[in-house]
Amino acid sequence: MKKIGIIGSGAVAKALGNGFIKHGYEVRLGTRDKAKLAEWQAQAGEKASVGTFSEAAFFGDIVVLAVKGHAAKDALALAEPKHLDGKTIIDTCNPIAGPPVNGVLPYFTAANTSLMEELQALYPDAHFVKCFNSVGSPVMVNPEYLGGKPTMFICGNDGAAKAEVSQILEYFGHEPYDMGGVEAARAVEALCMLWCIPGFRENSWTHAFKLLRK
Repeated sequence: MKKIGIIGSGAVAKALGNGFIKHGYEVRLGTRDKAKLAEWQAQAGEKASVGTFSEAAFFGDIVVLAVKGHAAKDALALAEPKHLDGKTIIDTCNPIAGPPVNGVLPYFTAANTSLMEELQALYPDAHFVKCFNSVGSPVMVNPEYLGGKPTMFICGNDGAAKAEVSQILEYFGHEPYDMGGVEAARAVEALCMLWCIPGFRENSWTHAFKLLRK
């Protein structure tokens, strides 16, 4: 089973780290401050380890980018391009620019571009797949809904990388739906805005999207 390197140490990084460990993967979380992850590592067990961003990226056969959108470029730079080349990069980030206005988050990207497109252009030899950006961390791993598996929309340029991520989503209890190339991240990233509106307006944060087809 492939090793997972996670760049980040917040709620999303820990939730996904726990999920990968639950499904038998070895996981290394990357952080600027290893002390803040001491408790997580102790609770996560022998398959969990902690390192710098560079050490996590080097460790992972698959890399997960789980930082705030404005920190994504700096975090990848610290991870080092040589540790990213040729790897699947699961990009969970959203380009959030500030607090919501009437429940709607502002983004620092324009309508006809996306954060993932910018990251893919900076690291052309890595295989970015947008994923896990349109649901909250408490329901990222094996959520239980009355309507069945929620749909997780993904996109990216590399078919093999998307197939790899789709298999992970199956393990994690989601129905993957491939929206196409990296340009589709413009729509997939915008789903975070839509997902957050009930949260800000109604303090409801456990919902998910479901694509229905005839």
